Amino acid sequence: MNAHDRRLVVAFEASASALLAYLERRVGPDDAADLLGETMVVGWRRVKELPADAEGARMWLFGVARGTVLNHARGVRRRWALVDRIRLSPSEPHAPGADQGAEVRDAIDRLDPDLAEIVRLVHWDGFSLADAASLLGIPSSTARGRYQRAKAELRAALSVEAPLA
Repeated sequence: MNAHDRRLVVAFEASASALLAYLERRVGPDDAADLLGETMVVGWRRVKELPADAEGARMWLFGVARGTVLNHARGVRRRWALVDRIRLSPSEPHAPGADQGAEVRDAIDRLDPDLAEIVRLVHWDGFSLADAASLLGIPSSTARGRYQRAKAELRAALSVEAPLA
């Protein structure tokens, strides 16, 4: 451990409880510990900027903590704005209602998990096979094969379960 690192450890040890209290007053107890951890990470990354004197180091850590609070607040605002955009934008239902297509959902649930996931990604989430393959980290040819196998198994399962009219 070099001299900068030792000084940072000393500064954190001396200021940790005060920093946590500072963060709790601004973001509440649920997020304060996470922001203290984030403050520590930023402190380690910027350790060469740490002032040499104890009071300067303490104030520097509070400045870093303030920056994490501001970043946190921006993130919260962005998340709420996204929620509002999603809520206010007209969209189709993402999954069928509870009383619609139960036999199909049950048949999908009985598939091998890898096959079921391909079907869900393509038909419920609207991904292309190529995008689903990318999302799953598999080659497109593997995704196509799984999709074809899933379709065949679903056809077989649903033809047996479908009422003969």
